[in-house]
Order: sequence, then structure tokens, then C-alpha cells
Amino acid sequence: MSIPSSMSYIGLTDHGGPDNLVVMEGRTPQLRSGEILVRVAAAGINRPDVLQRKGDYPPPPDASPILGLEIAGEVVAIGDDVTGYELGDQVCALANGGGYARYCAVPATQALPFPKGYDAVKAAALPETFFTVWANLFMMAGLKPGESVLIHGGSSGIGTTAIQLAAALGSRVFTTAGTAEKCEACLDLGASRAINYRSEDFCAVIAEETGKAGVDVILDMIGAAYFERNLKSLARDGRLSIIAFLGGTFAEKVSLAPILQKRLHLMGSAMRPRTAAEKQAIRDELLQKVWPLLEEGRIAPVVHAVLPFADAAAGHRMMEHGDHIGKIVLTFESDSSKSA
Repeated sequence: MSIPSSMSYIGLTDHGGPDNLVVMEGRTPQLRSGEILVRVAAAGINRPDVLQRKGDYPPPPDASPILGLEIAGEVVAIGDDVTGYELGDQVCALANGGGYARYCAVPATQALPFPKGYDAVKAAALPETFFTVWANLFMMAGLKPGESVLIHGGSSGIGTTAIQLAAALGSRVFTTAGTAEKCEACLDLGASRAINYRSEDFCAVIAEETGKAGVDVILDMIGAAYFERNLKSLARDGRLSIIAFLGGTFAEKVSLAPILQKRLHLMGSAMRPRTAAEKQAIRDELLQKVWPLLEEGRIAPVVHAVLPFADAAAGHRMMEHGDHIGKIVLTFESDSSKSA
């Protein structure tokens, strides 16, 4: 396949609102050692993209300034020191940036094959959420079969992924969501109890459901607004894994006593600053432990909407409005139906 020197991408006229996202033309990425070039068929929209658009989450110095952290498509060029890939391979990948574009250069160690039977849209809905959930819920917080977990934001891309993985691997799953429809969707995905945070206090529900023992692990994207109740809701030796701060970064007048009384473990991480070696380790575990679950149909990404790349602004507005359940995916329509 001939690779053009220029490509279409979604660029920013300035930091700010969704309408600042427009189609632009620019240079096709040049491969560095260890990278593969992917002709993008579909790309997922994620909360960090919204933050970057607003100017609150700048890309690392060595990353593309173009938005987009997960892609799916066809390998069209292979850089030096790359093994295990051939031209024409269908892959999805965790990108360090540059996903909202016709071509994207990604580290080969952050790419995975399409699960069998998947098209580009379903494959593009996997990398960012599955990397994040696996790293934070299983590798860091160490969720084990037979343990209980509370997953906040259960109807989000992260939430729908975490519910399915935790349930499939043998945990009792509780989750929070903001509407009856979203709670029902979470139950359908494997949650044993979905808590409507607009009408119920999740701390009280967890106490009732667990006989006041609490849950073993909490995966939290809210931050400050839930911090004290999270501590109260954890069991002895419980683990709190924080991945975002949608409810603020500063928790004031919070009693830290439960940390000592219950020997609690607090942790958190963002995916983008992780080293290449750390991301490769996550990729390797996903391929070994999670890809078989996808191919067996025991879990699957929840795709809320599929939009043309040119409608990226509409996708961002949809994410910020918060009514979606699962993932929002952008697609170059002519390529999106290809499957492995």
C-alpha cells in the first residue's frame, strides 16, 4: 500500500469547547524505532481527550499533539527493531497520542490483534479502557476471585469494562450510576447491585449489602467528593484505586482514621505517564488473560455510538453531556467493517 505524505486529522483551532475540533491536513507520521504505522479505521473517544481539548491534560513532550489514545486499523509500515507484525495485520493499540487521524504511529508493544470476529469499531473500543481497568483494578489493587468490588461510574466506558471483567473473573460487583436506565444496564453486564447515586447513598447500601463488612476493592473516578465515603465503604485490608477526579482533587475535613483502623491501601495512576515497559507488561497480560474472554464472548465492549471522524465535536459533546452508556467511537466508515 502506498502511504501518502499527508493525511487528514482532527485538529484543535484552540483549547476550549468541542467546536474547536475541526478536520485539518498535516504530515503523515514518520516511524521511530519500535513503532508501527496504522491506517486508522476507528478510534475511541475518552475522557482524557476532553481534558486535552480543554488544555488541562497536555501530551508528553515526545507524543503527537493530535488527540486520540486508542485506535484500530491496518498495519501499513513497520519500524526498526519491531518483530511479530506483518503488513496488513489488523490491530488495535493504546496510542500515546495521534489517534484522531488517518494514520497513527504507535509503539508495537502497545498493540494487540483484533479479537477473532471483531471489526474495527469493536476493536477500537478496547485499548484505553481495558489497559486502564486491568492495570488499576487487577495489577495494582489485586482484585481476586471471591472478593467484592465497588465500581463507580458503572455506565462509562471504564465502568462497563470493569463490571464485566470483575464479574467474569469471579468477584461480587457493586456499582454506581445516575439513572434507572444506566443501573439496569450495569445489572445486565454482571453487577449484583447497581446503586443510583442520585437517590441512594452508596455508603449505606454497601454497609447493608455486606453486613457492614465493606468491599475489598473500590475503583474510583470521582475523587474528592467520594473520598470519605469510599474509606468508610472499604473492608479491612481494603484497597482504593483512584483513576480520575471528576468530583474534585481536594478532599477537605476528611477523617483519615479508617486508613489506620482498617489497614487500608490507597493507590492511583494515570495511563499516559506510564513507561513503555509498564504499558508492554499490561499489554502482555491482556493478551494472555483477557483476549480469550473476548474471543469466547464472555465479555465485550459496550459501544454507545459510532460517528464519522468529521463529527468528533459531536462525540465530545455527547461525552460531556453524560447520557451515554459505554464507548463513543469515531470511524472512517469505509474501513470500519473489516474484521480479523
